[in-house]
Amino acid sequence: MVNESTGRVEPERGRAQVEVVPLGAMDEMAVAVVTANLEALLGLTVEVAPPLPEPDYALIPSRKQYDASRILKAQRLGVGAGKLRLALTAVDLCLPMLSHVYGQAQVNGRVTVISLHRLGNPEPARGRASTSLYDRLAKVAIHEVAHVLGVRHCRQDGCLMNFSLDLAHLDRLDLAFCPGCWIETQAGLRRLKEPASGDGL
Repeated sequence: MVNESTGRVEPERGRAQVEVVPLGAMDEMAVAVVTANLEALLGLTVEVAPPLPEPDYALIPSRKQYDASRILKAQRLGVGAGKLRLALTAVDLCLPMLSHVYGQAQVNGRVTVISLHRLGNPEPARGRASTSLYDRLAKVAIHEVAHVLGVRHCRQDGCLMNFSLDLAHLDRLDLAFCPGCWIETQAGLRRLKEPASGDGL
């Protein structure tokens, strides 16, 4: 909704907000895919922030990967009540106990980070990302934001909240929640819109 006096786009009343923050150079289509799915599937109001530098502070030189938990710690600063932040990057994410992660979030936190790095390669002949990359990116984005809303991993076949460590399993998941996870997601959205007593993560 556009405020006629300021000319700025303002979030719709009653809708929870999420800020998408690119870390480093980012494919515009990737940002658009994340934004569209957060709006369509979760009913969030999305604001895309100006890009920040790549998260060099999170680099683990011996692994040539980036510690997702360090990025979460850095990104949680300045996230206001009733708002979430999704950091989007192309660097390879990991955790000390895992060889790689597609994304990371703390359940009931405020911030998540997701990466395109392992979701697919550009089509070499055309120099553009494949459709499967964007499909996977949408799933990872919704999955991680649901964690922030309080939803944990699920064992229901096909549910988007299944834990995935390989692309074959990620591709088999629906871009949808099972009934139980959907109820939890909606409860999380309602909590987010209520006055908060703390900063969450």
